[in-house]
Amino acid sequence: MNDETRRGFKILVGYDGTRTAKEALKLAVFHARHFKARVYVAWSLIGGHEDSLEKIETARDGLQQAESLFRDEGIPYETHLLVRGLSAGEDLVQFADENHVDEIVVGVRKRSQVSKLLFGSTSRFVILNAPCPVVTVK
Repeated sequence: MNDETRRGFKILVGYDGTRTAKEALKLAVFHARHFKARVYVAWSLIGGHEDSLEKIETARDGLQQAESLFRDEGIPYETHLLVRGLSAGEDLVQFADENHVDEIVVGVRKRSQVSKLLFGSTSRFVILNAPCPVVTVK
């Protein structure tokens, strides 16, 4: 029995409630069935004055919806609201490293070149810095 079999396959979904993030959840269900995996669903907020009570409630509600999906599918899961003062990309990469995640699933959106320069891209950061393979969903 190798280490992967002993500890189980782990999938991390970066979730923010968007349409593409919901598609990422669906793909994670498919992969979890195939790999008999545990799924971590993480929603990242910077915290402090950056995030309002409304954003925190939105995140909690979104994570509850994700919980319902995995519970209904009978897939082992954990949800995490990450509020560590990091960008979403940094949070996901750090979480994946800390939890020995085997695959990350994130949604991507089409953006203009100017938008990419001004705002950066969570998925791009994750793809370039993750300690494991990253699957993108559009």
